[in-house]
This record gives sequence, C-alpha cells and structure tokens, in this order.
Amino acid sequence: MNAKAANDTTSPTKKGFGIRPLPEGAPMNNPHVLIATWFGAGRLRPAPGTMGTLAAIPFGYGIAYVSGIVGLALAALLLLVVGTLAANYYGQKSGEKDDQTIVVDEVVGMWIAAIPAALHFDLWVVAFLLFRLFDIYKPWPASFFDKRAGNGFDVMMDDVVAGIYAAIGVAACAINMNMF
Repeated sequence: MNAKAANDTTSPTKKGFGIRPLPEGAPMNNPHVLIATWFGAGRLRPAPGTMGTLAAIPFGYGIAYVSGIVGLALAALLLLVVGTLAANYYGQKSGEKDDQTIVVDEVVGMWIAAIPAALHFDLWVVAFLLFRLFDIYKPWPASFFDKRAGNGFDVMMDDVVAGIYAAIGVAACAINMNMF
C-alpha cells in the first residue's frame, strides 16, 4: 500500500472521516443514487446512518410545516416506494444488498418517527434519538428484515419498523407533555 492510499479517507474500507466513493456506473446525478444516498448524506463518514437521519430533519420538518402530519405521513409512504426502487438500484451497483451508503431508509424511518411530533421541535429531537436507538438495536421485527436484507424492500422495512417504534415513544412523550 502506498502512502497516498494509506491516508485516503474516502476509501470505503478506511474508518474515519471522509466521503465514500460511488460504485462504478452510479454517478451522483443519477436520480436513484441521489435518493438512495439522500443527496449524498450517506456518503459521509463516519456514521452514515446518523448523517442520513440528520439530513432527513429539515426536509421532514418543512413538509410537516407546509402539509401537516398527514402530509408528512404521505411523503414517508411515497418515499418508501421510491426509496425501495433506489435502494435496489444502488445495492445492485455496489454489490451490497444493504450498503451503508443507502440512507433513504433512515429518512423514511425518521419521518415516521416524527409524525406525532408535528411542529414541536423538541419532539423532533426525541424522535431523532429514539429512531437512532431503535435503528441501531433493531428489535424484532426490524431484526428480521435486517438479517434477510434480500432487496430494497428489506433495506427499507427495518427502518420503517424502527420508525414505528420511535413514533410510539414520541406519542407517549407528547401525551405526557400535554402536547396532543
């Protein structure tokens, strides 16, 4: 290994900070790549899942602000369908079914988690923390989809389940804080 390769933080196998390169034949201007990586957030290292979740918040909050929680729920459902196609495409190009660069699943999960938060930004913080907790620990049935990970649907569904669990926690917080 030469000195340049040893210091290359963009290498997908190198831990640390950097930007992961795209798979061959998957340019950033491809709509599937844009969606799968959530406009490149999934390429950031370390913690691409956290980066994707953070990148979901301004979009989701904006949707909730303009369209309410029904609009956020519909956007999550639409992105689940589109994201499944994008995750399939990106997985085929990268050769990994659940490539860590794919973060559209985190976006959908975060939006689901934030539905009970409405426009209460403090509850969006709770949604973020609970979603990341459930996404990392993957209680059943999230673990089922994560282990199976045969296609874009499985990639998306473990985060949908984590989002539902987090949404229940956010709703409980909202009720406890008399925000409903």
